[in-house]
Amino acid sequence: MGLVFDSKSANLYASWYRTPRGKAIERLVEAAFPLLLDPQPRERIVDIGCGEGNHLLFFSRLGLDLTGIDASPYMIARARERLGSRSCLKVGRAEDLPFEDNEFDLSALINTLEFVDNPLEALKEAARVTKRAVFIGVFNSLSWCSLSNKVVGLFRKSPFRDAQFFNLWELKALIKAALGDVPMAWCCTPLGNPLFKPYNHVSAKRYVGHCPFGSFLALSATMLYRVRTEQHPLKVGLEKAKRSVLDGITMDKLRSAEVYRRDERSLSLRENGEPKSQMFSL
Repeated sequence: MGLVFDSKSANLYASWYRTPRGKAIERLVEAAFPLLLDPQPRERIVDIGCGEGNHLLFFSRLGLDLTGIDASPYMIARARERLGSRSCLKVGRAEDLPFEDNEFDLSALINTLEFVDNPLEALKEAARVTKRAVFIGVFNSLSWCSLSNKVVGLFRKSPFRDAQFFNLWELKALIKAALGDVPMAWCCTPLGNPLFKPYNHVSAKRYVGHCPFGSFLALSATMLYRVRTEQHPLKVGLEKAKRSVLDGITMDKLRSAEVYRRDERSLSLRENGEPKSQMFSL
C-alpha cells in the first residue's frame, strides 16, 4: 500500500499546504482545472485522494456534484468536518475504487499519483468510473520545486520524502498505457527558483501553457469508447437449408385455405337423421 496519512503525516501536509508554496500550487490547480476541463454545473466529480477536502471546496464553488475518496480514515474525517453534507466521502484505495463504471462525469487525481503504490492501476480505475474526462495534477520531476522537496526531505520530516514525481513524458506514457490513445491537453507553470524567490507572486493570471519544466504539471485526458468486433471463424460446416414449408404458397392460396376453414366450421351435425342446429368450432 502507498503512503496512507496518519495524524502526524496529515498535520505535516496541512502545514505545508498553508505555506506560500502550497498556496501557490493551489492557485495553479484552480487555474488549470477549468482551463483543461471546462466543467459544467451539476456535473459529477470524484476527487481521488481528496485528503482533507481542499480541492473539493474549490469544486463546490464551481457547482459540481461532489464525491471524495481517500485511503486515510483520518483525512476523510477531517474532510467530513469541513464539508458536511456537501460531499459524499468514502475511505478507499485509488487502485480499487468502490464505484460503478461511468458513475462520474469527471475525476481528479491531484497530488495523488505521487503517493500510490501503482499509478497505472490508479489511472485505470479513474478511467473506469469516469464518462468524460480525467484531470491529473502532479509535481514536475524536472522542476526546482520537486528537487527542493526531495532535498528538504533529507534533513527534516516532509510529506514528500517518499513521493514519486513525474515529468510530462512519463505522465503521457502512463496515461497511454492505462487509457490508450486518448486526446490529452496539458499546461504547466514555473514557480521560480525556491532558493531565491518567494511564491506569493504566483497568480492564476500568469498560468503558462507549455513549459514542460514548470513546477506543477496539469493534464486532462478525454475518455473515448471504442467497440471492436472479435472475429471467431466457425470450425464446423453449415448444412444446406431445408425447403421451407411455406415455399410456393401465395396469398391467394392462403385466402382459399381460410375460406375452406370457415366452411368447415359452418357444417351442421345430424343426430338421429335430423340436422342439429348447434354450431361448433374446430
